[in-house]
Amino acid sequence: MKTLFWMRLKFFKLYLVALLGSLEVSMATAAESPHPNILLVVADDMGWADVGYHGSGIKTPHIDRLAREGVELDQFYVAPMCTPTRAALLTGRYWSRFGNTTPSNERVLPWDTWTLARALKDAGYSTKITGKWHLGSKPEWGPRQFGFDRSHGSLAGGVNPLNHLYKHGQYSKTWHRDDQLVEEQGHATDLIGAQAVRFIETAEKKGEPFFVYVPFTAVHTPFDEPQKWLDGASQVHPDRQQYAACAQHMDAMIGEMVAALDRTGQRENTLIIFFSDNGGTNGDDSNRYPDTRVKGKIRGMNTPLRGWKTQVYEGGIRVPALVNWPAKLKPKKVSKPLHVIDWMPTLCGLLEITEQKGARWDGVDIWPTLKGENDPVVASRELYWQGVHNRSAALRQGDWKLIVHRAKGRGRLELFDLAADPNEKRDLSSEQSARATAMSKSLAAQEARDSDELPTDVRQHILISEEQDAAPKP
Repeated sequence: MKTLFWMRLKFFKLYLVALLGSLEVSMATAAESPHPNILLVVADDMGWADVGYHGSGIKTPHIDRLAREGVELDQFYVAPMCTPTRAALLTGRYWSRFGNTTPSNERVLPWDTWTLARALKDAGYSTKITGKWHLGSKPEWGPRQFGFDRSHGSLAGGVNPLNHLYKHGQYSKTWHRDDQLVEEQGHATDLIGAQAVRFIETAEKKGEPFFVYVPFTAVHTPFDEPQKWLDGASQVHPDRQQYAACAQHMDAMIGEMVAALDRTGQRENTLIIFFSDNGGTNGDDSNRYPDTRVKGKIRGMNTPLRGWKTQVYEGGIRVPALVNWPAKLKPKKVSKPLHVIDWMPTLCGLLEITEQKGARWDGVDIWPTLKGENDPVVASRELYWQGVHNRSAALRQGDWKLIVHRAKGRGRLELFDLAADPNEKRDLSSEQSARATAMSKSLAAQEARDSDELPTDVRQHILISEEQDAAPKP
């Protein structure tokens, strides 16, 4: 019996050594793989001052750790509203090229648009979105029509977290799975995060690279957080407690995703990207959503940046952002101006995917910048924003930023030196009139390229609406 016991113990030791050796080889291979997994997380309406690493009273330990151990993007820009940012992310183009400047329940992208999901799918990736789509709110306009193998969450915009209903109207029932409307029990933040975790675990078993896009509905109105999250947000002002609880709830689910990567041995070879879709809101009306229990307008916080969501001031378009990939990127802070349009060119460049004819990216490959290299293209280019309903626009050249405000056919200029005045307190348009004029011409050139890819049926819908608006009233 003793001999049999020692033989079994010896066999177990050999098995354990082989297992550990296999795990080491697997991790080393993952670190060297040319096809990293991609986890892309987007918060909704999260302000500059709503993450812990920017000094917020809101506790976001998992986001903070990803920033601390990864690459913090100190000047990362998006659109001033949600749908435009999502269009830019998935195409590498400014949203206004598609005629889009506002949240849209109409289809935004032409059917044949070469999206980030399509590019990665063609490169052998398993692709999934779980969260908020908002690029066309009918099921037949859903994510699976644009390169995603699987889809889940809200086809429209932010939803009531418990009943999953969008605003009153034809798109109120919007919760879906694989582009089919469904009913599902649970808090939206938990459901979105759990879907991402399951996808990560399934992808590991299949042994294929994955792209999972997780655009949370948090921290968008309406709010209705469980008591345990409210209890954990007692450190903030009561007016912001629901907001803080929602942000901390989302942060915890991000932690669950990272834990799933660790648990399945995929962490080293997973590129994680996180940012907010626009700046914090000055308070959206929660009464537009059915059966809303938590009433009132709850604000985000963009301190010390000027402005809010919907505006092209820094507070509306400069957001918390980070990249984390343990195998390839060393911890650092990047202060070069980067933009959401850069993700598609960058990820395609990383995977050696050639830009498809007709893609016409406005963004550039920022991978050298993320690695800490000096890239003259990033330093010298101009960035462009078209504001909500074309009522404002902005252009950045180096440290100079021009803003054009349009109201009732009249234009007003503002010019800021962001190096000396990052919070946009001093308008230099009069003192630097020649520069303001030159930048205005550059802005006009950018605007002249807009609406070149507006879907035909959407274009017709807009033209009819414009004709009706212009017709004499009885």
